[in-house]
Amino acid sequence: MDKKIYLASKSPRRQELLKLMGYNFELLLKEVDESYPDDLPLLEVAAYISDVKADAFDVKQGEIIITSDTVVIINNELLGKPKDPNDAFKMLSKLNGNTHLVVTAVTLKSVKKSKTFSQTTKVTFSKLTDDQLWFYISNFNPTDKAGSYGIQDWIGMVGVSSIDGSYTNVMGLPTEKLNQELLLFLEDN
Repeated sequence: MDKKIYLASKSPRRQELLKLMGYNFELLLKEVDESYPDDLPLLEVAAYISDVKADAFDVKQGEIIITSDTVVIINNELLGKPKDPNDAFKMLSKLNGNTHLVVTAVTLKSVKKSKTFSQTTKVTFSKLTDDQLWFYISNFNPTDKAGSYGIQDWIGMVGVSSIDGSYTNVMGLPTEKLNQELLLFLEDN
């Protein structure tokens, strides 16, 4: 592959997943305003933010930048990253015993073009006690994760009763879909 790939993400999970996919890449990091219009449909928020992240970077010939964003939606409410442990507890309490959606959007950007796609996974939590939720918050630091949890963590092992869709999408990168889209993107660049 003669294109240089950059991943613009601080997420250790995204970095690990892209490595596991077999791609060589370098990191590009930049603080970006992740706000979005109030009237934007919730299912489109991740794509909007992923596009904003991609637009923050100038791409040179022979380079491809990958940006991504993940949101959690329950009962028409978007759950981002928690502000603190109490906020994490509030979010996890909403997810507890319920089904929610995880939407991850990915943007591929080159000099020639930009393409954004999203994937949605339905996740159902079993009912956990408040003590179990606090155990998770205290031991697994979910403050850097949308919806206050990582499916690959303890809570995913004991609290997720089912998922309908891509597991890696819930981790923050829909690897199978990304691989398909990236191969097509590389062919056409």
